[in-house]
Amino acid sequence: MPGIDECLSGAMAIAGARSASLVDWSSGLALGSLGDSPVGEHETAAAEATDLVRAAVESQTFTVAEDRHAPLEDIIVTAGRSYHLIRFIDTAFDSRLVLHLWLDRESGNLAVARFRLQALAEELVLG
Repeated sequence: MPGIDECLSGAMAIAGARSASLVDWSSGLALGSLGDSPVGEHETAAAEATDLVRAAVESQTFTVAEDRHAPLEDIIVTAGRSYHLIRFIDTAFDSRLVLHLWLDRESGNLAVARFRLQALAEELVLG
């Protein structure tokens, strides 16, 4: 998929970004990663993000039955010193991709990061 490196570089340019990964949540694999991993290895972080994504997608509470194409937009997890933003990438085909951004809570801005991650996901799809 063209544009992965540019997308991840753009995510790392977000103020407070500690890492960014493009994850295939059907397999749990990181297709690309930049920065430090929250758990030491990007592959482990991708697998754990995948578990969270699958739980949310499979839950009727968090999905809208009328919109099965793109039932979720974001997952935001807050932790003591950081945020984890997971942005679903909406494509014309049955996409199973998410962008995972690990953001420092003190130097980052959650709202700005969310909107920038949304724009990066759209740019990735449009090429």
